[in-house]
Amino acid sequence: MYSRSLNWSQDTNSVADAVYHRVCRSHLDAPGFCVINLAPTADSVTLRQAMVQLKQLLSVRHHAGTGRTLVYLSVGRFDQQQTTRPHRDGGPDQSLLMLGYEPTTVASTLDVLDYSRCAQELGLTPDAFLQQHNPMFAGGFELLQPYTTRVRLSADRFQIVCINNSSAAYSASQPAWQGVLHTASVLTPDDSQRRVINSTMIASVPLDTPEPISEDQLTDFLTTSTVRRRGYDKPGVADDTAASTFL
Repeated sequence: MYSRSLNWSQDTNSVADAVYHRVCRSHLDAPGFCVINLAPTADSVTLRQAMVQLKQLLSVRHHAGTGRTLVYLSVGRFDQQQTTRPHRDGGPDQSLLMLGYEPTTVASTLDVLDYSRCAQELGLTPDAFLQQHNPMFAGGFELLQPYTTRVRLSADRFQIVCINNSSAAYSASQPAWQGVLHTASVLTPDDSQRRVINSTMIASVPLDTPEPISEDQLTDFLTTSTVRRRGYDKPGVADDTAASTFL
């Protein structure tokens, strides 16, 4: 049984090994997500530095195992205080989200829904499952309740949450990442406070693929104090403006 919570430590290679096995799954006996707790002395810059270091370490492991690499598709910082319905963020069929949560007084919950497992048990691909049982609606949402896990977020600690954002079909002969959905419920929105999420989307790509995010953009992500307000075009549908600002 996997523990879904890890501590960021000086032995970063061991942490990266654990994250990769838990999150970058091509089978369904791993959870598809995990939480990394930073030290109580961490700050926002430390958090973002750890996120970038972890992405580099995961890329080394991905290359060793698959001959592919990992690149950033988006990086950004935003204040999210609106509830979402279960969804996967737009992206390639093999991608992951690495989210850096900062301490906040804005109460919220984060749930992960293993739709890939549910789809396989129904004899469907993940894409077919989303088409036939859209979890934005009550029927699909209820169907996924037995496959839902509450992620433990800390109100007073910096944390990294990694979520497999993929939609690839399962294949024993050609392993591909098996994704999960996620949903956030903001219980006490407060315009006088912030619920800051440092958001990155990372994709599995062929080795010679150029990094879409420039060094200057990554440096800005690491050092900026700017936080954008995350908005939504329609209820339950995430607006990716904040993340795509850096593309």
